[in-house]
Amino acid sequence: MTKKISGAVILLFVVLSAKPMWSWAEERYTDLQNFSKILNLVQQYYVEPVDTKKLINGAIKGMLRELDPHTSYMPPDIFKDFESETAGEFGGLGIEISITNGVLTIISPIEDTPAWKAGIKPGDKVIAIDGNSTKGFSLVEASALLKGKRGDPVVLSVVRESSDKPLDITVVRGQVKIKSVKATMLDDGYVYVKITSFIETTSTELEKVLADFKSSNKKMDGILIDLRKNPGGLLDQAIKVTDMFLKEGVIVSTIARDPKNKDVTYASKKALYADVPIVILVNEYSASASEIVSGALQDNKRAIIVGERTFGKGSVQSVIKLGDGSGLKLTVARYYTPSGVSIQAEGIKPDIEIEEVNSELFSKALADKKGIREQDISGHLIGDKEKKKAPSKGKHDTSAAAWWKDVASKKDSELTEKEKLFKTDYQAYQAYSYLKAIKTLNSLQK
Repeated sequence: MTKKISGAVILLFVVLSAKPMWSWAEERYTDLQNFSKILNLVQQYYVEPVDTKKLINGAIKGMLRELDPHTSYMPPDIFKDFESETAGEFGGLGIEISITNGVLTIISPIEDTPAWKAGIKPGDKVIAIDGNSTKGFSLVEASALLKGKRGDPVVLSVVRESSDKPLDITVVRGQVKIKSVKATMLDDGYVYVKITSFIETTSTELEKVLADFKSSNKKMDGILIDLRKNPGGLLDQAIKVTDMFLKEGVIVSTIARDPKNKDVTYASKKALYADVPIVILVNEYSASASEIVSGALQDNKRAIIVGERTFGKGSVQSVIKLGDGSGLKLTVARYYTPSGVSIQAEGIKPDIEIEEVNSELFSKALADKKGIREQDISGHLIGDKEKKKAPSKGKHDTSAAAWWKDVASKKDSELTEKEKLFKTDYQAYQAYSYLKAIKTLNSLQK
């Protein structure tokens, strides 16, 4: 069984050196002899009895540690959990982790999961799990400590940029059921879609959300897709999501160790929303499958990418289930955007950069915003249009400043979903402004 995680390579190709086959085999045989001798010496003379299976598993882990952080060996119990995770329902914390500069780092907590609710943040560096130092840990070893029975607490000691000292955060393990797609109606014809991760149901969920919106609104003027803090997931789902908006062209290419082993995926020409304006929001924690979608729609001039440079996880993993129920996740290729650029360790650069700002300060600034023009000055000379306007008793001020003041004056329980979103999210507010501007610009060009 093989499952692709942000990758499209199914077969593993072994490239031999230019040396004659007998020379290569002889060298490998000598190396394996040394391994066998050392194993026998440990079994016979180590001061205490040893578990041979544990030693061999340790040797496998050590071998894979010499490669990249995304290549790992999963014992049967961990591999079983891994399979359930990609199905969208599993027990645990609900976080995506990576090894960054040798430190266990949170890429992103998945929304509405135990980790999210406990206050775990993207970028948190986990230095200990239940008091056990994570120094030198592989991703598999860290995962083994993080997983446990539902209802059991686990304490993560994290270092956060905004804190002077490590924080101990208790997370209660729970059943993690991911809702991959969440939608919010913005204005007539506009919809905001948050994709939290790419699991087996993502494309189906997105199709339903957009179909329901179109059915209830009779039109679709623009889609704001939020991929911030999306750690990625399954490649086939990234392709299906991209295919919904792309009428033609390349979606993604993967190249293995041998450059001749190149696999190119094209749009199927069945795009349901090929002409709807799109803005995609990304940040430094948008990774893997998120970068595939962003890169494909950006290179094909199909969407405007706004926000911050993405994570830069541009490698392809194939997951192979082994005979004893264990699994191997092996990096087998790099993926490339349609323009032929690898984003490995580089990320997707947005077309328009929008930095994240403090939500409370942003909300206050908008609420206090006062635009002063000639017409606001007491005793100003009346303009022709003003003369024609008859005073409208009870007419409300519809300016942006008035809208924000109105929102700021409401209790959270009184806010609409759109008001809740924009009241505290500067990046989303700006992205929405760019989305609406597309329609205006298109009308001017006609």
